[in-house]
Amino acid sequence: MASHVEDFSVNTIIGPNSELNGDLSTEGFTRVDGNLRGNLTVAGRVVIGEAARMRGNISGTVVTIGGVVRGNVLASERLTILSGALILGDIITRRIQADEGCLVHGRVRVCAAPEAWETAVSEYADAQGVKSALSRFSRHDTLP
Repeated sequence: MASHVEDFSVNTIIGPNSELNGDLSTEGFTRVDGNLRGNLTVAGRVVIGEAARMRGNISGTVVTIGGVVRGNVLASERLTILSGALILGDIITRRIQADEGCLVHGRVRVCAAPEAWETAVSEYADAQGVKSALSRFSRHDTLP
């Protein structure tokens, strides 16, 4: 059986002065140093660089945030929030490290136990489904 060696090479990068509008799903190590408007789902590590600006939700294994994120963050293993980072949204993670000088405006749920993690993620998914369903109705629509 082969031993597990963690790969730290970057598989996907949104470079400085780049702008992406739309959801992005990747595997491996993903780094954002530009602007992203959309949800980011990564089966691996995520780094949101200090100059990055993001409007959308983030889901990853190990997430590090140094820039501005306006959206929710799910980190299945660990979340690190660097000094100067700003998160406007809710956080669900198993472990968290927040450096002095960061700012979080939202609810933070740290779920060390596997059952607590599964419950928190399920509740989050249910809430997102309700928001998505409600967003399909405009203010001018009337229900039958």
